Amino acid sequence: MINPKDAHVKPLPQPDADTEAFWAGLKDGRLLLQHCLECSHVQVYQQTRCRLCGSERLEHRAASGRGHVHSYSVVYRAPGPAFKQDTPYAVLLVELEEGPRMISSLVDGDPLAVDFDASVELVCDPVDARITLPRFRLTGRR
Repeated sequence: MINPKDAHVKPLPQPDADTEAFWAGLKDGRLLLQHCLECSHVQVYQQTRCRLCGSERLEHRAASGRGHVHSYSVVYRAPGPAFKQDTPYAVLLVELEEGPRMISSLVDGDPLAVDFDASVELVCDPVDARITLPRFRLTGRR
């Protein structure tokens, strides 16, 4: 049975062997992307193999941290008690300058000011001693 107190605590990612470098990079203020040394595919979410060609020859490289909003949604109804104080908030699908897209959230701005193709930049948001989340802020340029 789920403890009712847990509903008031935001869930955090659980780093594993595949994602350890990704989370360590964010803690150091860098968004690390995996670059395939075989086919040059770039992927955000860490895996042991390239999603395009299946190669295990992957290398981490720091991203620019810049991108634009490919899509977004403004959340008015919290998915649970832990998020109630955050509403409304914007969930973003960011297309990074390097090509891949990643889901994140908006910080330091009005969620109602988000629009398609809006320019954004990475904000490394420390949540606790272990986890820093990748979030984005509007840069004001388009």
